[in-house]
Amino acid sequence: MKMTLQDLLAPVTPEQFFAEYYDRQPLHVPGGAAKFAAVLDWAGIDALLGMTHIWSETSLRVVMDSVPVPPAQYSAKATSRDGAPVLQPVAGKVQEWVARGASVVMNDVDSLTPGLAAVSRALEDAGLGKAQANVYISFQSHKAFHSHYDTHDVWAVQVEGEKAWNIWEGRAEWPIAHPLFRGQPQAHHDQAKGRLREKVVIRKGDLLYLPRGWYHDALAEAPDSVHIAYGVHAALGMDALNVLTERALYDALFRQPLPRQDGSPAAREALSRRLAAIGGRLSDLSRDPKVLEVLEGFVRGHRFERGGYDLQAARAGAPAAGTQAAGRRFRVVGTARPVRRGNEFGLKTDGGVIAMSLPEVEASAWILARPTFTEAELRAASPALDAAALIDRLKAVGVLAAA
Repeated sequence: MKMTLQDLLAPVTPEQFFAEYYDRQPLHVPGGAAKFAAVLDWAGIDALLGMTHIWSETSLRVVMDSVPVPPAQYSAKATSRDGAPVLQPVAGKVQEWVARGASVVMNDVDSLTPGLAAVSRALEDAGLGKAQANVYISFQSHKAFHSHYDTHDVWAVQVEGEKAWNIWEGRAEWPIAHPLFRGQPQAHHDQAKGRLREKVVIRKGDLLYLPRGWYHDALAEAPDSVHIAYGVHAALGMDALNVLTERALYDALFRQPLPRQDGSPAAREALSRRLAAIGGRLSDLSRDPKVLEVLEGFVRGHRFERGGYDLQAARAGAPAAGTQAAGRRFRVVGTARPVRRGNEFGLKTDGGVIAMSLPEVEASAWILARPTFTEAELRAASPALDAAALIDRLKAVGVLAAA
């Protein structure tokens, strides 16, 4: 199943969306009942819930009138497929809560069916960021959550019934998933949300877009409601700092000790001058074409990898060894960072420091800044490097694995 951003937004065009709504204001797009029929329906929900072993106290939640139900009240002790003790939801107990009006939340479903994955890919293909999805099943006159904002953009796809959303005027200033924002009390949200901006009824086939930080809450006013909330996490300025930190490893200024402080004006002035020098060097690095190239690749590749399997085709028509290797994707699975000792360079891993040339270290930093890559992409980024040999070395020490 294939979908595009244009399919999701129609009749609004992607050009209009990016010009008028993206990261600016909410957007409600009415659609016909059949628009998202292939994404998920009641039969699909029951089938997913029937996959007993994928659900635990964290992946499936029950909420009654904005208060989470303790997992022990709808679950039983069980052992997961990897042998760990878990609380596994029990169908009869979950349905007892549903009969009382409780909401059911199914977390991290964005890859579980072709329909769910199609919307995820459409959002990621448009360069919006990593798309993660939860299913919210609500029933008449029972609210699952108080007024709040999310630390990511919200794309709500209504697949069954309808739901009334209160969209408030207030917007938090680009919050992130950090205790600074997640620790705010409900009293703060109730005040910060401001006045009601609009009340929107989202019906089957509709889509609602909310920029990150926008205050909202929702209530099922029809007998039932099912919507899929796709949380889209864009690359942030904090990620640019991470890239600059990696680049700063090669600059002696950032590795020098800061001036010792003894309380004297001279010591304070020396520290002030050093800080100014560091700021100036960071400004220089932010204009470095290599830094821009790495950051550009990071933003472009900021998505989850899904699917890509066709085992029969791979077996029946396997490409030549060189072509197959060049197209195979790899991902970082171990901890590593570039290091320098005098004029010698290397890569510090969990197993120790691997001696490398400067071009190899720079190529390794390029690799570490990406979710996945292919040998062909590495060759394009570092034409003078033996890409296959570097990949083999990093695989051997547990830094890389096939994606």
